Amino acid sequence: MTIAASPQKRSPSRKTKRADLLPQRELRGIIETVLQLAKSTDAEETEVHVDEVADALTRFANNGIHQNVFEHGVTVSVRTVSDGRTARATTNRLEEDSLRAAIEASLSLAHSQPKDPRLLPMPGKQRYRQVNRFIKATAALTPEDRARAVRRACDLATKKGQVAAGIFSSGQSQTAVANSRGLFAAYCETHSQFSITMQEDPAASWAKADSADVRAIDPQQLAEKASGKAHLAVKTKELAPGRYTVILEPAAVLDLVGFLFYDFAATAVEDKRSCLNERMGKQLFGKNISISEDVYHPLQKGAAFDGEGLPRQKVLLVDRGMPKNLVYSRASAKAARKGPTGHGFALPNEYGEAPMNLVFSGGDSSLEKMVASTERGLLVTRLWYIREVDPYEKVMTGMTRDGLFLVENGRVTGAVKNFRFNQSLIEMLRNVELMSPAIRATGEESFEMVVPAMKIRDFYFSEVTKF
Repeated sequence: MTIAASPQKRSPSRKTKRADLLPQRELRGIIETVLQLAKSTDAEETEVHVDEVADALTRFANNGIHQNVFEHGVTVSVRTVSDGRTARATTNRLEEDSLRAAIEASLSLAHSQPKDPRLLPMPGKQRYRQVNRFIKATAALTPEDRARAVRRACDLATKKGQVAAGIFSSGQSQTAVANSRGLFAAYCETHSQFSITMQEDPAASWAKADSADVRAIDPQQLAEKASGKAHLAVKTKELAPGRYTVILEPAAVLDLVGFLFYDFAATAVEDKRSCLNERMGKQLFGKNISISEDVYHPLQKGAAFDGEGLPRQKVLLVDRGMPKNLVYSRASAKAARKGPTGHGFALPNEYGEAPMNLVFSGGDSSLEKMVASTERGLLVTRLWYIREVDPYEKVMTGMTRDGLFLVENGRVTGAVKNFRFNQSLIEMLRNVELMSPAIRATGEESFEMVVPAMKIRDFYFSEVTKF
């Protein structure tokens, strides 16, 4: 349940170019107020989440900026427990009356729920490994900084006779979780993202990057990459559907393997909804495939604790092609007689847990080497409209877009009309021949992960698309 007005969204004036996050003492003050107010109710236990986001976005199209927005909001989410029942209510008003109303709403909802036999007492104090993903350069970025980068990208498009569109965003956020048993955890980070589509009729291409450190993003380089591909894709030829060797750029890899993340959840396995049922400990993927869940990886983002405030652990999920471990919330760990790994979602929820920081081991090749080693194949920029066809065999369908190129005799020779694919991810990860070093990849169908580019044999394209 939410008790809230809409968060503020506005075009930034000189006074709203950026906003500082609340000091941690103020976060603690909000939490302590909620916990103190809850003592006068029949709540047996109380949990508080405080989330603050200050985000700015510059959007451009037709070679010019057309929108610049800023949003700064704080939400307080209260979970109460009463007689084996639990519920949550949320508000974005911080005055005492609104916090009291959120507590009362949470209790009212809890009283209307059936008892949860799997509900555990809230955890007490925890120890956390510190991660620092708050980058001052990102926090200090102004609308003028973003505008200058966008202007250079648009100037490139104009010079090339192309049309540019996209976004440049930056911001900062923090979260804190605490409960009436003494647990307290807090985390803050910065984030930045640049995405650009370059169009040269009738073709278009795309590039995107995401990082906590805006200095790791080169908007001009991304613009040049998208521009070059768009120009190459102006003239396409149509190939017959079938099985091809493909070179998937990291964004294409990400948006496919992202559909695997929930399969490593203990709750999904327990409910027989995972492709790993009856396959744990067996050779499922190629021996060159290893996957970890690792929030501490230097290219990752996110808090080092889960929705209940438990420390996240690094978990080796796949070891040389063999699924080895799952991630557990407190409830699923107790059911499986395992230890929790710190990957539970905030309660109450129907999903249990999931790994949110997947890291593929990668290889030592490069896109250039993959192309040079390919007699005949396709270079794939990215994929879209991806849907699951067979959950157990992990057969996915979708389409290529924004640049599909033919590789012949070790070089890119031209553009190809887009394909629809029907491909099992399990089979795909058995057929990986080469991988690049893993990078922080960002796409459109999945959240960011650390994945490599991949050269894969026998990738199945079922039909040519109509565009």
